[in-house]
Amino acid sequence: MSRSFVPKVVSANDLRAGHVVYFAASGDWVRDIAEAEVLTDEAEAQLRLLTAMGHPTVAVGVYLVDVTQGPQGPVPVALREQFRARGPSIRPTKEAAAKEAAPKESANV
Repeated sequence: MSRSFVPKVVSANDLRAGHVVYFAASGDWVRDIAEAEVLTDEAEAQLRLLTAMGHPTVAVGVYLVDVTQGPQGPVPVALREQFRARGPSIRPTKEAAAKEAAPKESANV
């Protein structure tokens, strides 16, 4: 018995900035997964993957991500992809705030 096709989006990393990006129906790369094109057919998904791979100066590490449809758009199935869709877990502003809040060491010991 064949397994039913799971909807997918095309994901990659922006070559210059390193951000997670998704392939939109327009053929543009977008940072918000809600703007990604959801592919519901296996042949179409493979064709879009090949099309997306044709942008090696824009995006690298192009691959398909399994998704389900949520109220605000596609939601990744895999935990790893959920983290990628949310963005970095460590942001420079959080690190800076943590350093400022940390107790200062005294030079007078």
